Amino acid sequence: MTEQTERPLAEPRPPGEIRTWPRSFADRLTAPLPGVRALARLAREGRLRPSADSLRELSGLPVEPGPLPVVGAGAMAVTWAGHASWVIRAGGLTVLTDPVWSRRILGTPPRVTPVGVRWEDLPPVDAVVISHNHYDHLDAPTLKRLPRDTHLLLPAGLAPWARRRRFTRVTELDWWEAVELPGPAGPVRFDFVPAHHWSKRTLTDTCRSLWGGWVLTAPGGPRLYFAGDTGYGHWFGRIGERYPGIDVALLPIGAYDPRWMLGPVHTDPEEAVRACQDLGARVMAPMHWATFLLSAEPPLEPLRRVRAAWRAAGRPRQDLWDLPVGASRTLTCPM
Repeated sequence: MTEQTERPLAEPRPPGEIRTWPRSFADRLTAPLPGVRALARLAREGRLRPSADSLRELSGLPVEPGPLPVVGAGAMAVTWAGHASWVIRAGGLTVLTDPVWSRRILGTPPRVTPVGVRWEDLPPVDAVVISHNHYDHLDAPTLKRLPRDTHLLLPAGLAPWARRRRFTRVTELDWWEAVELPGPAGPVRFDFVPAHHWSKRTLTDTCRSLWGGWVLTAPGGPRLYFAGDTGYGHWFGRIGERYPGIDVALLPIGAYDPRWMLGPVHTDPEEAVRACQDLGARVMAPMHWATFLLSAEPPLEPLRRVRAAWRAAGRPRQDLWDLPVGASRTLTCPM
């Protein structure tokens, strides 16, 4: 894999290409998956959700929905809909990341904040990027709302899932591969990049599809990195080397406690700031918190810790886009 990351950027692959993949991607894991003993320890310790006392913080979770910004074809804007769901406007396209507009997902309590953007307020969606197949990132009820000719950009191995649901523009990629979609200002490039995570949707499909993040490059240069779901590790530095000049990195800061269980697959706030440094990204926008209670940390702790870590790293305060759910920022880059 080291040699692969040192090559020039791949030529874009044809959209909608029919491909054949290995039966398993377990060789891509960077940490062993938890076994029965670890799950038993987790149940014994009872650290599956925040304590009752810390739930008093729920009323302080930041929610400030507003109108989507007006964005020209040469600019880029991001709006946080909650969890890992973003509305990205780039190169004249509207792109959704890991869209979850459902009130609840399998195996978790209902969301604790509303979706930041009403579905009916979305402009026509040109493309959806999916990081992996876990239920809090690949939400079938939300995707069912989309026209079936919406471009779905997926990790390797997930195209059959989408085609069974009658989507007609489905592209699946391996790590370091790319596809381009036409936009009013020229093609927008989508590169699928590695992550420290895993995949599973049923009892029998562990690691049968790939997992990763996405780098979006708009005409004229604005570049965004969407991490999806990931632990901390060497891939951030490799991505930063291969895609220099990342303007904004959307990085997860929640669902990290207990660390002995979740450390390999979920960055904590300090690791997310370190990942931003490794990427060479100018701006960091935190995500993957304040939406679903997936682990034991207090609801507001990720925000407190990421602000402290950003300050300790000496980064400019204005470059931490710690947005409330529903808020937007526009990225302006020199052309």
